[in-house]
Amino acid sequence: MKTDIRRAIASLVVALAWLTALWVAPVFAQQPYPNRPIRIVVPFVPGGGADTVARIIGQKFTESMAQQVIIDNRPGGGSVIASEVVAKAPPDGYTVYLASVTFTVAPILNKKVPFDPINDFAPVSRVSITPAVLVVHPSLPARSVQELVQLARSKPGQLSFGSAGIASASHLAGELFKSLAKAEMLHVPYKGSAQVITALLVGEVTLALINPLSALGPVRSGRLRLLAVSTAERSPALPDVPTISEAGVPGYESIIWTGMLLPGATPQPIITRLNSEIAKASRAKDVIERLAIDGSRPVAESPQDFAAFLKAQFAQWGKLITDLRIRAE
Repeated sequence: MKTDIRRAIASLVVALAWLTALWVAPVFAQQPYPNRPIRIVVPFVPGGGADTVARIIGQKFTESMAQQVIIDNRPGGGSVIASEVVAKAPPDGYTVYLASVTFTVAPILNKKVPFDPINDFAPVSRVSITPAVLVVHPSLPARSVQELVQLARSKPGQLSFGSAGIASASHLAGELFKSLAKAEMLHVPYKGSAQVITALLVGEVTLALINPLSALGPVRSGRLRLLAVSTAERSPALPDVPTISEAGVPGYESIIWTGMLLPGATPQPIITRLNSEIAKASRAKDVIERLAIDGSRPVAESPQDFAAFLKAQFAQWGKLITDLRIRAE
């Protein structure tokens, strides 16, 4: 008799659990997104260009969606650490990746990265575009890109360019410049953009293609000479500065960009929502002004256009890295 009672109670408990699940599931499914804090994973240390973009956009997300945005800096491994964090995160829209050029370079340098750069991520939109600036030491007898190219060709291997490290954006920009200019120059890698600027100022290296966040201060004080920007079109933040392409190396283009990605299986409505929030932020006057301080500008595009851009980046840098046999540090 007692056994029958226990079985009846157990059956009742199970039935109640099923009924609760059936009732609770639709309630949670109908909850609006977002309903808790959002984490933006950044593959660099605090204070750099990408981190600054993440904090500016994160603040606009907070204002628009009424949820806290947490910046989670995960530097190291050429962005592999941060990429893995996002690739393995739940696809619920609460882990967002602010990727940059290193996202497209790392899988080319290391075929054994612990994620699939195509299938494990869902593109949302690019967020910012920044031109690298071509700067030289003031003692260099070159006041234009054309003069720099002629000087480099006349002294093969005697001019040097600094970069923030092997396979960094500044390294690849410099190698692309060498290739298209048909000028042999020595590459000198450093540990970060700050060291590159220091090396330029003391004359250890001749030139660099570097983030304007690091270079514009010394340029304005006259300690470095600005020759050109790396984008295909002139930068709205530096309208009087020519592009490398128009100034002497036709076809040159190298972009410092940031863009947002989500885990690959994220539902389309969440992708659409974040895409619209990025578009809204890109039109905000304060965002435009704050990014312009560092020579950047906001950008918004469809997930499809961002996916196409990423595909082109994989192709561009993949060819250069393969042709030059660049290896990770």
